[in-house]
Amino acid sequence: MQISQLRQTTVLVVDGSEADCQKLHQILDPRVQLEEAKSGSEALSIVNRSFVDLILLSSKLPDMNGFELLRKLRHDTRFRDLPVIVMTHEQTQKAEAAVVMAGGFDIIRKPFVPIIVVKKVEQVLELEYLHRNLKKEVHRQTRLAEDRLASSERLFEETVMALAKTIDAKDAYTRGHSQRVARYARHIAFKLGWLEEEQRKIYFMGILHDIGKIGVPESIINKTARLTDEEYNKIKQHTVIGSEILELVAEFPELSIGARSHHERYDGKGYPDGFAGSQIPVYARVIAVADAYDAMTSKRSYRGVLPQDVVRGEIAKGRGTQFDPQFADVMLQIIDEDEEYILHER
Repeated sequence: MQISQLRQTTVLVVDGSEADCQKLHQILDPRVQLEEAKSGSEALSIVNRSFVDLILLSSKLPDMNGFELLRKLRHDTRFRDLPVIVMTHEQTQKAEAAVVMAGGFDIIRKPFVPIIVVKKVEQVLELEYLHRNLKKEVHRQTRLAEDRLASSERLFEETVMALAKTIDAKDAYTRGHSQRVARYARHIAFKLGWLEEEQRKIYFMGILHDIGKIGVPESIINKTARLTDEEYNKIKQHTVIGSEILELVAEFPELSIGARSHHERYDGKGYPDGFAGSQIPVYARVIAVADAYDAMTSKRSYRGVLPQDVVRGEIAKGRGTQFDPQFADVMLQIIDEDEEYILHER
């Protein structure tokens, strides 16, 4: 702490002894700004209207015991951390213990030894300065980190949305498919009582579940006639391609799960790995139901939107074979609650 900074600090001397106050002025006046109170009530009035860095408090005051004033200060949240050095004629360890127990920072014995007064006051003010500025720096760095994180999250979300639109633009009949699947998957997760962070994760997995279609020719994606076996195998590769792309996102290792495994079936007859039951990652099992719902409730090149009762029937029929029964049941509940069949239109 520099001398110029020390001189800007305010020390309040609370002592009914005129002689002791004069002595402290002689010792400290060149170094700090001093204020003076002759009683406890006057001291309380000063700290309530003015900022004080340190209090030098006599253990004996005309209107109250110094420890009584110290307790009053500590009971007020505004002054709980205000450093107080108690000044006393007591020379015992018991007196030191009493100061500590009452919330005093240190003790200065009377009659004063100038060099001890100076050193103790400077040490306390130095610590207070460092503590105050450390809190400010921690707050500043925390705000910077929060701002960087928010900026990074916005960039991530914007990038994800741009990729989703790029994917959906390849198929003239499924525009918005990725966002709808993400929304349905998050709704299922919400119904299951998943934490907000887990809902957020599955939402982004849903948005990017078809990213591998970037590697599939548009002529195959938009083909209205029946696909050949070779073309179908190329379509199936979008799960592997998508997984390989998203595995590069080190900060979100789960992101590739939805892309790779959303076409796995609960009975083990899906692709690309032929996983069954709990072998299939839980996020992918949710996305599989959401993906199937959107496939049936979206207009395709070869048909229109299926009626709600047909969609419900297909989800129910796939329960335990194509879909995890738990997540199929939640989707069925969502369908039943959607009496006007408006969910797919949002």
